[in-house]
Amino acid sequence: MSAAVEQPPASSTLPAEPRVALGGLLRSELHRFRSRRFIQVVLVLALLGWVVATAIALTQLGTPGAEELARAEQLVEQDIATNEQFRQECLANPGEIPPDLDPEDVCPAPMTREDVDLSFYLDRPPFDFADAAMAGALGFAVLSAVLAGLIGATWIGAEWSSRSLVALLFWVPQRMRVMGVKIAVLVGASLLLGVVAQAGWLAMSAILRAVAGNGEPLPAGLWGDLLQTQARAVLLTVLAGLLAFGLTNLVRNTGAALGIGFVYLVIVESAVRALRPRWQPWLLSDNAAALVQDGGLTIFIFDGIPDPTGFVEPTEYYLGHLQSGIYLAVVAAVIVTLGAVLFARRDIY
Repeated sequence: MSAAVEQPPASSTLPAEPRVALGGLLRSELHRFRSRRFIQVVLVLALLGWVVATAIALTQLGTPGAEELARAEQLVEQDIATNEQFRQECLANPGEIPPDLDPEDVCPAPMTREDVDLSFYLDRPPFDFADAAMAGALGFAVLSAVLAGLIGATWIGAEWSSRSLVALLFWVPQRMRVMGVKIAVLVGASLLLGVVAQAGWLAMSAILRAVAGNGEPLPAGLWGDLLQTQARAVLLTVLAGLLAFGLTNLVRNTGAALGIGFVYLVIVESAVRALRPRWQPWLLSDNAAALVQDGGLTIFIFDGIPDPTGFVEPTEYYLGHLQSGIYLAVVAAVIVTLGAVLFARRDIY
């Protein structure tokens, strides 16, 4: 009978996988993001664009005097009288009209003073914040979304083109941790960009109101609606950055990702509207507009059978804020997750 002696397990000769603290990795990625030259140039150009746009707007706006206002009112009265004269002539001789229509249905509607905007008759109209608030917020939302898309694409695209992402994995081998920190940095930067963009619109409008404002009180509820619109604009900015980041991470090339985005927005969506109009509620641009626009977006789909007069009765489809936000978030999550999973599994050397 022999006794078996158990040998201790041999120790591994491989070096232990380094574990980098999450805070250190986050600080490193924030530094890399701030140091990216393209991002710095884009932000400087955006600031210069804001200054130039404000200066141009100031040259187009002004505070009209009593004489100019009286001349504009006279022009309004002349146009109202001309419209009424043409209307009476049409009612007296409407020509051939369908039997189910009256002359009132085909002739111009009567025009009143409330139907006319006096600013169209002024050389340099005053700035009306109540009228321009929503349009300005939408315009700055588009600009911030485009900037976030460019930043998101180049943030990961430059890592692939320079192969610095490979070098980073020697320091932090945990790929999903690396990708998660990069996404977190991008989300934070896009969030800040969206907030600054909307603050830029408020600052611009404050300057325009101080220099060339009409002095009229703002309607009740304007600030509540405006701030809600701006909050949704910030959300759109974050989603645009994530979509561009995820797409670039999939194709590993900034130029290719931007080209795909251009082809989709210009060619694919135009083809869908022309050939498959009922697919319009699934288009990214329509959902982006519905997310930010006050009251959502109503899409008119003209795919029915024309009536005897050749008119096609459209089908209305309403896109609300919640539906559009969820749809865009799901699309962004799918693209970003797919890119992250492939990054974790693919050979990148």
